[in-house]
Amino acid sequence: MKEKTNYYVLKEKAVPEVLLRVVEAKRLLESGRVASVQEATERVDISRSSFYKYKEDIFPFHDNAKGRTVTMVIQLDDEPGLLSAILKTIADSHANILTIHQSIPVNGIASLTLSVEILADSSDSNQMMERIEQQDGVHYLKILARE
Repeated sequence: MKEKTNYYVLKEKAVPEVLLRVVEAKRLLESGRVASVQEATERVDISRSSFYKYKEDIFPFHDNAKGRTVTMVIQLDDEPGLLSAILKTIADSHANILTIHQSIPVNGIASLTLSVEILADSSDSNQMMERIEQQDGVHYLKILARE
């Protein structure tokens, strides 16, 4: 059985220092200012194990008055109707799909990249992502970015 995922919004002062440093290390890597995880973790003074432990679980939140865009990657089984069920979940949540890309399945598993404009409040977007993750055939959902 899959573990339930909850999402929280915290003020920066409530976030442990190690998590803020993980965000900084990710920013350094994404900007190209450092060439490796080793270099990034040394710059922000955290261990590589801390970086790898938390890198998928923290990202900066950017609020946008007109709505916000969430880009996510979903790994799913190559089964008829599964993509349709995911898209229906998004539509039922009153979100707007901006881009969609599905890779060619390898060994019966495909990667789906979606950019979705969230028009409803954040609790609705969390419920939408939770419903997607709970669908049979979905291996995981990872949020790449929020704008």
